Parts: sequence; structure tokens; C-alpha cells
Amino acid sequence: MENQTSASEFVLLGLTSDPHLQSFLFFVFSVIYFITLFGNMVIMIVTSTDPCLHSPMYFFLFHLALTDICYGTTIVPYMLVNFLVKQKTIEFTTCIIQMSLILLSAGSEIFMLSAMAYDRYVAICKPLRYQEVMNKLVCSQLVGGAWAMGVLHSIINTLPMLNVQFCKYTEIKHFSCELPPLLAAACSGTFLNKLVLLSSAVIFGSSSFLLTLISYIYIISTVLKIQSAKGRHKAFSTCSSHLIIVVLLYTTALFQYTKPSSVSSFILDQLFSIQYSILTPMLNPIIYSLKNNDVKTAL
Repeated sequence: MENQTSASEFVLLGLTSDPHLQSFLFFVFSVIYFITLFGNMVIMIVTSTDPCLHSPMYFFLFHLALTDICYGTTIVPYMLVNFLVKQKTIEFTTCIIQMSLILLSAGSEIFMLSAMAYDRYVAICKPLRYQEVMNKLVCSQLVGGAWAMGVLHSIINTLPMLNVQFCKYTEIKHFSCELPPLLAAACSGTFLNKLVLLSSAVIFGSSSFLLTLISYIYIISTVLKIQSAKGRHKAFSTCSSHLIIVVLLYTTALFQYTKPSSVSSFILDQLFSIQYSILTPMLNPIIYSLKNNDVKTAL
């Protein structure tokens, strides 16, 4: 009965137990986190202070950068600490908070990307009505809706976790308190939690992806109708980077959250999680903005 009492803390196994490799990974992820913070903070400062960047596109970039900072800060600092300490434990409450913030950041990010896709759709397909359609109220509603969907996604999955029982000694085969590995470590039945997780991942993920997909169908259709090759290239260049990140993010995240347990792999799970939760927040400011001539001029 003692082994079945609720755990007050968990053990995060992390990426490796090799001390030398941990030192190397500490350096690597420290650099990644620094680039994430610096790149996204630069984007937030530039887009908010330069009058030339006070447009809907850069308004969304500001909030995407804020989301990425939240995402990276939720995961990486605790991960770095665990590379340096022998006792890789995390309090139950801290773990649940980290899990809820991961869910909030992930949910907000995918809907922020959908809002950005809609912005590009209006800019390319309805350029004469762009200022009218993408007014300040609409932009604020789209951003507020993205954050609200992230909060809803987090609440839906966090509340059922409060009733899950864990053994006194619980190892989480991951570098953070992400929901799938947390459920895999539970002692009590988690059928309801897994059902909620799968349902929310499919509903939230597919709805945001569908919004993005519809926007791109119209964008591609409009671009193909442009007569000049230079015009087609200029129109599509504003969307290509966004499209690459969307594909990478959705494919890895949806596979991670919806795959059956029979294809679960410790290394594969870790790599996918690193890609969409750590590398994507670092790449976003580079791909979206630092290659943008307007941002270069502003800098």
C-alpha cells in the first residue's frame, strides 16, 4: 500500500545519464535557449518600437515571439538544471504547472500560426481590402482567440490529471513533464485522460490545421493566376517560411500526441519533442523575421 500512495515528486530521466554527454548537452541547449530568448526578444522590441512595422503581420509576429519565449522558458531552464544535478527530481505541483504551461503554449502557437495564415490570405487574395479587413479589432480578436484556445486546451487536459494516482517512486521517461510520458508513468487507470488528450489533440490540431490549409488553398490558387514569374515568386515568398514551419510543427506534434503506444520509442519521442518544443521556438524568429528586409531595415 505504501508504494501506491500519491507521489510528492517525480524523477525526470532526461536525455541521457552519461555525465560527459550531459555537459555537452548543457552547452548545446544553453546556446539554443539563448538564441530563442535573444531572437524573440529582438523581434518583440523591433515590431513594437518601429512605426514601419506597425502592421497586422508584425503584430502577429510579436505575439508568436511571446508564445515562443513562454514555450522555451517553460521547458529549457529546468532541463538545464537537471543536466547539472544528480537528483533529477521535480515536485508534483511543479510538474503539473509545467505540463499545463506546455499545453497552453502549444495550443496558442498553433492557433497563432492559423491567424498568420489568414493574414497572408487576406494580403495576397484581397490586397485592396487588406487594411479594411485586418483592422486593429480583428487582429486583437484573432490574437485573443489564439491565447484563449491555448488556455482552454490546457484546462481540459490539466483538470483530469489531478485525479490520476502515481506510485511513490515514479520515473518519467522524458526531459519535461509533457502529458504523454506523464500518463505513461501513472499507476492508476488513465483511459479517460488518454481519451481527453487524443480528442483535444485531434479537435484543436485539426481545426487549426484546417484553417491554415484553407487559407493556403486560396493563396496558392491566387498565386498561380499571377502572370509574371517574378510576381508569383514575390507573393509566395511571404508564405513559404511560414508553410515550412507549419508542416514541421504539425507533423511532429500530432504524431507525438496521437500515435499508438505500440510505435512508442524513447529516442523517437525525445527527438520529436525537442523539435516542436525547443527547436521551433528558436527557428521561428529566424525563419519568419530575420530574413525579412523590413525587419533588417528596422534593426
